[in-house]
Amino acid sequence: MPNVAMLHEKDPKQEILDKLGNVLDDYEILNNEVLVATYLRPEKTASGFYLPKKTLEEDLFQSKCGLVLKIGPSCDFPTVKIQVHDWVVLRPADAWACEILTGKDPVHCRLLYDKHIRARITNPGLVW
Repeated sequence: MPNVAMLHEKDPKQEILDKLGNVLDDYEILNNEVLVATYLRPEKTASGFYLPKKTLEEDLFQSKCGLVLKIGPSCDFPTVKIQVHDWVVLRPADAWACEILTGKDPVHCRLLYDKHIRARITNPGLVW
């Protein structure tokens, strides 16, 4: 894993997937849309700095990174093949915010068109 600024006690991808369980079996994404779980930073950076609660709350609205959960049947990624469980970069204003209800804590997500995915990255701590 590359050196990044955020300190994760648990792999953020696995944390999202564990929280969702099999609830996504009931979701079918249409057309050329992509369902992405919003990346929420941990409160502590790798250097030991604690982010303020207000900053962390803003990630719900301003996070520029997410985990691909579902891909619609008409999606077209002609140059970089985006797949389920890839980390992607997006502009929050290009997406519709929603929550997936899991029975416990909801998973904050965004629904966006395939063309609004800006990049694929290996680690969500690379962008915020």
